[in-house]
Amino acid sequence: MSVDEAGGQKRWARDYVFDILSQLGIHRIFGVPGTNEIPIIDGTSYPENQVEYIECLHENIAIGAAMGSARMTGKPGVLVVHVTPGIAHAIGNLFNAWRSQAPLVVLCCQQQNELVTQEPLLASNLVDLARQYTKWAHEVRTEQEFPMVLQRAFKEAMAPPNGPVFVAIPWEFTMRRIGDDDRIKGVTRISPHFTADRRAIDQAAQLLREARNPIIVTGDAAGYAEAWPELQRMAELLGAPVLQQTFSSLANFPNNDYHWQGELPGSQSGVQQVFAGHDVAFLCGFSNQAQITVYKYSDGPLIPPDVTQVYLSNHTWDIGKNYYGEAALFGDLKATLPLINQLIGDQPSPAAAARNAKLKEMAAQRKVAWDAYLREAMHQNEIWAVVIADALRKEIGERKLEKQFVYVHEAVSDPAPFQYLLPFTDEAAAPISYYCVGGGSLGWSMPATLGIKLEPSGCQDINTRFVVAATGDGSSLFYPQTWWTAQHRQLGVLYIITNNHEYHTLQMGLTQVEAMYGEAPGYEWTARTQDPEYLRIHRPKPDFVTLAKAFGGMEGEIVRHPEDVRAAVRRGIDHALSGHAYVLDMHTVGLDQPPPTPEDANARYDKQPRLDCFHFGADAQQRNDGAGLPGNVPVIF
Repeated sequence: MSVDEAGGQKRWARDYVFDILSQLGIHRIFGVPGTNEIPIIDGTSYPENQVEYIECLHENIAIGAAMGSARMTGKPGVLVVHVTPGIAHAIGNLFNAWRSQAPLVVLCCQQQNELVTQEPLLASNLVDLARQYTKWAHEVRTEQEFPMVLQRAFKEAMAPPNGPVFVAIPWEFTMRRIGDDDRIKGVTRISPHFTADRRAIDQAAQLLREARNPIIVTGDAAGYAEAWPELQRMAELLGAPVLQQTFSSLANFPNNDYHWQGELPGSQSGVQQVFAGHDVAFLCGFSNQAQITVYKYSDGPLIPPDVTQVYLSNHTWDIGKNYYGEAALFGDLKATLPLINQLIGDQPSPAAAARNAKLKEMAAQRKVAWDAYLREAMHQNEIWAVVIADALRKEIGERKLEKQFVYVHEAVSDPAPFQYLLPFTDEAAAPISYYCVGGGSLGWSMPATLGIKLEPSGCQDINTRFVVAATGDGSSLFYPQTWWTAQHRQLGVLYIITNNHEYHTLQMGLTQVEAMYGEAPGYEWTARTQDPEYLRIHRPKPDFVTLAKAFGGMEGEIVRHPEDVRAAVRRGIDHALSGHAYVLDMHTVGLDQPPPTPEDANARYDKQPRLDCFHFGADAQQRNDGAGLPGNVPVIF
């Protein structure tokens, strides 16, 4: 807005965007500047709009940052991208947002409407690029429909289940003059708090109450609904182990509850082993149901056919998506779970107490095993992830940051130590204290830290005083430009690089593929070498501390030995809490030595206790398939 000749404030169509952002209390737009976007970006320079433009150096960083912001606020993250290259560059994290049910509104400024048919520079069919990873994708057809389209876009992004929406706007439309009374009245809000059908609730409760050996699997809808207490009550009533879907976007169940068993394995036989022996499975908000890469129909379905499946979700697509559901409940988890629990509690299973006692005993054994694993890790020549996670746990506890931290996970070779040791507990934390994505498109964590840290507090009664990301070296090289924005905005984030100088999950993936197809009729495929150079990142070895310094003077240090980790983490947190980003390059292999063989590299994982002690035992690592793979590491990349 500006002042016209009559003394009133000028308004342009781009101000419809700021009308909506003001109504929803959204204060940031993320993006990479382009000429077409300048009219919208210019609107952020007016103090009365109370919106700041967060400039990023790549569109996939911008969308990742918008996702982080959305996770904290529970409101749509907003970004503006530049014609075809802009949305193309953002596809990786748009896919992650789609698979993680992240509310986003992506505004893409198209070339002039009268010119598009002539195929000008950068123009294309933008809607087709974005459609398959959005709830709704549309290109504005006339100047007059712009406000209607914006209202619909934000309405859809926030409607259950949340998700990304894409709007392409011929850029000259944003500069059309509008009157002072031309405003968007509001954004339609569809309440997510609806309960499932009563008869379906009765059926589900009966199936669960009568189960001889029930299991609960939670998906991201549980975390978004803040359904920890209700799920804990159900687990106690049933005496059931609780697993989370592989690559959960949030902490969908508290890890201090003895029913907690970590995430489902990342292999066909591993998932089958989890469900085997259970007669009833309660699949609660379970969205990403096949997070594996190698599957053979001849080996049977992921969930054995003799397991009765009971579904509860706020998304019909996820109910009975891959298998028949005996009971199918369409409703909000937070609203529906208490009704199921009440019916189960009226006639509790007499066997539940014994099952709970067994689960509690096994959780205690798991702790003993992990304590022993940590002690062994402290005597190694390189840094095992458990040492890093333990140092973070101790510092968070001593500084009383349990309700003031967000952990962003992309150490894809090392999920278990962070998921088990960090305090994602019902005593202080919340589901959004843990950030990951369900899509698996690498390069999500470092961008997300920007949006998370920019929001001072989270919608689930936590704040973001301490934001820490653990990212593999391969993943961190996707978008190191993130560090420029972190420095430019003076965001105090601790970046931990788990540096093994290889794509270790791919190394394990090679082993899995050979195990599945090496002797399979019609395939008989084997790799020329089990230790290929193309999976290494060591000639030359990236210097992450120098790289971070080049993007704006960020400080950091290299850490080589386990006994140095605690002090380094302490220094890193000190920097972050004082408003300065810091990078810790943690050498998780002896990088001054020749590259380890795959067998040597897997040694720490072979010894790592399983998180799922109920199905695989707590004393020693057990394989999750016939490929000889560590069970805590999902091989999906």
